[in-house]
Amino acid sequence: MSETVLSQNEQPATPEAPYTPAATPAKRSGNGLALLALLIGAAGVAVGGWGVWQVRQLQGSEQGQGQRIETLSEQATALQQRDQQISAQLASLPPASELEDRRRLVAQLQGDQQRLSQRLETVMGESRKEWRLAEAEHLLRLATLRLSALQDITSAKALVEGADEILREQSDPGAFAAREQLARSLATLNGTQQPDRTGLFLKLAAQREQVQQLSAQSPEFDSNADALGALTNEGDGASRWSQWWAEISKYFQIEFDADDNVRPLLAGQSLNQLRLALSLTIEQAQWAALNGEAKVYNQALDDARSVLLANFNADNPQSKAMLDSLNALAEQPVSVVTPDLSESLAAVQAYIQRRHLPADAEGGKP
Repeated sequence: MSETVLSQNEQPATPEAPYTPAATPAKRSGNGLALLALLIGAAGVAVGGWGVWQVRQLQGSEQGQGQRIETLSEQATALQQRDQQISAQLASLPPASELEDRRRLVAQLQGDQQRLSQRLETVMGESRKEWRLAEAEHLLRLATLRLSALQDITSAKALVEGADEILREQSDPGAFAAREQLARSLATLNGTQQPDRTGLFLKLAAQREQVQQLSAQSPEFDSNADALGALTNEGDGASRWSQWWAEISKYFQIEFDADDNVRPLLAGQSLNQLRLALSLTIEQAQWAALNGEAKVYNQALDDARSVLLANFNADNPQSKAMLDSLNALAEQPVSVVTPDLSESLAAVQAYIQRRHLPADAEGGKP
């Protein structure tokens, strides 16, 4: 229905508004003027906005330049103050001539200090060498003392080797003669046998312990009881007499051909005194063994063997074993012919004196 109504309404409008083609150009010219005016207005607005922007830019640049000017003014003021301070410091400094004199003094002081340091190093090096040479001389003196007092070959050899090592560290051809003499002394010491004094001391100590165990052994006689018993058994068949004779013959026996070497049995205080005397002689032999006294050592062992043979039964196994041990110990050497180190000591002392001669000559020069 709506479509029908619209169609009916549109039909009568056609004859009331006829088409007039002449009015269209006038309407278009009006629209063009309006558009032109609009463009001109927009251009004016744009020009105005650009002008405003330029003004604001100029204002901002003027403010930045003002701040820069203030900053530069502050820096200029600081530089001026710094210039004044530097000027004041320069005014307080000494003149150029005085600075040159001071510079020369500093250079001279540095040179003197360097020469003094070099001299100190030289003196310290020479002093160390002198100390080492003095130590070598002291080692040789100790070796001589060990040989003369204790006959200690091992310690003397170690001391001489130490002195030779010190001379080797010098790296001086002038020490050749001293080292040659030390080499001779070392060869002599190496060819000398060191007695085992400690071993002898300990063996004698063991014999001293055995002294307290010595005791007098009751003699037992070797009779013909068995033969007599055999005769009685064969003659009458009685064996009791032979047993009685064998038992009683252990306590006494009559011998018409006995010699005069009859010793009484030891007991009580006499036995203790003899043990003490024997122990003291062995102790004396110990002291002589440690100190290398061959004469005292042999004399002490002779006294110990005399006491043992004169007062103890030689047939006693303990006495016989001790006697054999003392005889073996008497054959052991306790002393040795020690080499003379005086030539080596004199050679080292002469080398030290030769080293001092150049220093004395330089010290005598003006």
